[in-house]
Amino acid sequence: MPVAPEAPSTPSAPAARPRPLSPHLQVYRPQLTSILSITHRATGVALAAGTLLLVWWLVATATGPEQFATVQAVLGSWLGKLVLFGWTVSLFFHLANGIRHLFWDAGLGFELKTTYASGWAVVAATILLTVLAWAWGLA
Repeated sequence: MPVAPEAPSTPSAPAARPRPLSPHLQVYRPQLTSILSITHRATGVALAAGTLLLVWWLVATATGPEQFATVQAVLGSWLGKLVLFGWTVSLFFHLANGIRHLFWDAGLGFELKTTYASGWAVVAATILLTVLAWAWGLA
């Protein structure tokens, strides 16, 4: 961790200890707002990676039945379904949190109570939309 340079020692000043330049993650307790912010960035990366899977599926669809069957077998496996589930969670979280950010861009929802309420609404919407999408998809 970077430290500030030590102060020059003078007879009247007590000995200075090296101090951190700024607080670190170890100093603060994680809050809902910081967790959602970090998760928003992570889901953006996950969506970009998942889009490559979508492109693979589309190319296989256009290429022919044998390639399509291969992709379907991979995505239909338990690991493929787990990846698709994670991609679905990422999609709905990023969507819901993006709508929250649109309200912030309009200058709305900055009160502390509203910020936490909208944060929990994002979490609830993510769970609800993911469950609905998978229930509809598996039906």
